[in-house]
Amino acid sequence: MTASARGEEGTGRTNLPPQVLGLDGLRGLAALYVVLFHCWLYTFPGYPRSTAPGWLDGLMFGRLAVVFFLVLSGFSLAIAPARHGWRTGGVGRFLRRRAWRILPPYWAALVMSLIIAWFVVPASHYGLPTGKSILVYGLVVQDVFTAPTPNGAFWSIGVESELYLLFPLFLFVRRKLGAAVLVTAVTLPVIGRGMLASGANPVEGANGLTPHLAPVFVAGIAGAGVVVASERVRRLPWGWFAALAAVPVLVLGVVRGFVWTVNHYFWVDLAVAPAMTMLLVAVATGKPVVLVRFLTTRAMRSLGDFSYSLYLIHLPIVMAVIRRLAPHFVGRGLPTFLFTLGVALPVSVLAAWLFARVFELPFKRNRSWRSLVASARS
Repeated sequence: MTASARGEEGTGRTNLPPQVLGLDGLRGLAALYVVLFHCWLYTFPGYPRSTAPGWLDGLMFGRLAVVFFLVLSGFSLAIAPARHGWRTGGVGRFLRRRAWRILPPYWAALVMSLIIAWFVVPASHYGLPTGKSILVYGLVVQDVFTAPTPNGAFWSIGVESELYLLFPLFLFVRRKLGAAVLVTAVTLPVIGRGMLASGANPVEGANGLTPHLAPVFVAGIAGAGVVVASERVRRLPWGWFAALAAVPVLVLGVVRGFVWTVNHYFWVDLAVAPAMTMLLVAVATGKPVVLVRFLTTRAMRSLGDFSYSLYLIHLPIVMAVIRRLAPHFVGRGLPTFLFTLGVALPVSVLAAWLFARVFELPFKRNRSWRSLVASARS
């Protein structure tokens, strides 16, 4: 994402920025929204029918934040290959670097989640994690095999890991056949599956979500091409395009209602991906300026730096506060929600910051064990 690119006359790659700003800030805001969603979800029963005050209904779309993560992941990963002819620099090298970046904090969060699930608060009403849970979640195959979850947020890590395995293939298709063919080839089978299944709506935490969510990841890959496009293309009003693409989805959601929207995530995920992609393109090309300035403030960049850790560890903390701590101090419903915001939110952010310093950032800054050990000694 930070690789520089030389201007190349005649290739449409002139004046490429050395770094795409604002993406980490977006990632941080999405992670923060997921925390708020879980504070809402575990306080008020009846999801997707909200028993919360109406002014809190905007917090019920945590699934869409994860969809945004996947679009952003595809976009971010594809920027460097886009600048180098849509090549990864080697499939093995790419996969090793992804594993090095993703797995250490994930495994550390898995250990933490197991301890909290066993000794503080269960992660699910389906039962405590078992030996099978350790195997399934340790190997990151939770999108393929079922086991009692140690952390309800981990479902998306299995999906994203499978998409990483497919990423080199997606780049190959993009390089040989173009963005339109890539998006069409991945999206049409998913649409066909949905139509044959009468609009089946796979929910978060279920198995087999990778095929359904592959199109949103691929949308991000396709969008990354704008970063290396001609100046004329980069100057298009991508922010306005994103708003226009989002309007039909928003209008349909308002007209049909929030419950209908949640029950039709299969289609909503696909429908909202273009708007999300164009938002990323807008930010990557520096527009709107006010938003980019906000996303690149020190606070937003810092939040983005440990957003992955925040996503990984926040849910056991939120559940412990709601299920174990709040009942001793406040009543159910809104008082519990406000109590959780006051306690679980800052604790999750602080814990994630500390967690990242130990289990995430060292692996982000160093590319090998030798470098990691040398950095620790210095």
